[in-house]
Amino acid sequence: MPTDTTQAPSILAAADHMLAMTATISDADLGRPTPCRDMDLAALLAHVDGLSQAFTAAARKDFGPLTSTPPDPAQSRLSSEWRDDLARHVRELAHSWDDDAAWEGMTQAGGVELPAEIMGRVALSELVLHGWDVAHAAGVPFEVPDEILQVVFDFHHPPQPQDEREGMFGPVVEVPDDAPLVDRLAGLTGRDPRWAQATTQG
Repeated sequence: MPTDTTQAPSILAAADHMLAMTATISDADLGRPTPCRDMDLAALLAHVDGLSQAFTAAARKDFGPLTSTPPDPAQSRLSSEWRDDLARHVRELAHSWDDDAAWEGMTQAGGVELPAEIMGRVALSELVLHGWDVAHAAGVPFEVPDEILQVVFDFHHPPQPQDEREGMFGPVVEVPDDAPLVDRLAGLTGRDPRWAQATTQG
């Protein structure tokens, strides 16, 4: 039976977008607030770095602490060489899923076991959604193509009941049906598309 590797190019593209955005961030920006509750930009980037390592291990079926432990964003810390570390780990994530074997069988991340083809879509979702968070926190454009956003939207639609939504997914934010896809995806995953305006208006 053929494996579903159709999202490997999307993961590569989302990783490239993530790194293009993080390359513009200075140390002076790290204390900025983010759309993720109780997380500044430094904590968010540390979370992205950690999930990149975990989903790389999941793709390689390299089971251990990286895949068996649920993430704890509150404990995430950036290294002094965070730019180089983040770039390396995000690239490793992308390239690890650009391999047919990554999409075969079962795998694990965050202590959750799933079919690998589903886990690959989770990895894509994490890159896209946290890319949105990083862009809004850093005040830079979020330019992921709609064809990738649609994959992530379809993956999360219909949304889980709120009592089953975990981690960094807040309550669904109502967004008009005719709003841009990026805004509808944000709302579906508990993000307010107007977050930047709300924070700048204080």
